Amino acid sequence: MRWIAYPVKCLICGILAMQIYFALQIALWSGLNPASTAFQRAERWRLCSWHWSCEVHSKWVPYNKISSNLKRAVLVSEDDIFFQHKGVRVEDMQKAWEKNQQKSQFKNAPKTALRGGSTITQQLAKNLFLSSEQNYLRKGQELIITGLLELILSKQRLFEIYLNSVEWGEGVFGIGAASQHYYGIPPAALDLDQAAALASALPAPKCFDKAQYCRKANIHFPTRQEFILENMGRVALAPIPLAPKNTK
Repeated sequence: MRWIAYPVKCLICGILAMQIYFALQIALWSGLNPASTAFQRAERWRLCSWHWSCEVHSKWVPYNKISSNLKRAVLVSEDDIFFQHKGVRVEDMQKAWEKNQQKSQFKNAPKTALRGGSTITQQLAKNLFLSSEQNYLRKGQELIITGLLELILSKQRLFEIYLNSVEWGEGVFGIGAASQHYYGIPPAALDLDQAAALASALPAPKCFDKAQYCRKANIHFPTRQEFILENMGRVALAPIPLAPKNTK
């Protein structure tokens, strides 16, 4: 039995070492900006291979230089209670589980596919460290990284990293590159309509950028933009403080 115990111990140690690496990397980002994400590197390789010059754009913009219009629009589009939850939305994950269980009943549907239910923190965890492969092991690692992100970094810092790293088109990453690519202006100057349009792109950014990617995208951007505009006023850009307890 010793020959079984040794590789098991090695596997456990390897998994623990990986989590420590993730935690240390996240801790560095409390003061340093990520140079790139796993998703950005994968996309750069897909688009550029071994070429040094490549049409991949990214420009870091500090949180206070990003339009509040854009911040609110992204929250409506992706995670309207981001500043209130602890990283996951259990009810949404349960709905995603049920949807995937139904999908797995069809012959051509992969049984390990996961869809929906992801918060901004979960999306950030996936983009920063993980592959685009969808299975339950990767989802489990995503949840662990999500917990580390929420534990180590503030909500504002998480949102800042997300806005500066998320994909907004083919080879377009972060709001600095996106606002310049689509409108030729800095992120601070985005008005309501521009912010809502950019936020509507997030579920299918390549389709928003280039029609050739729209064959598999089932999304109507004008309708989504209208919904975002109607709901931007109800989202909070900071944690809502708890009401003081009545001591009487």
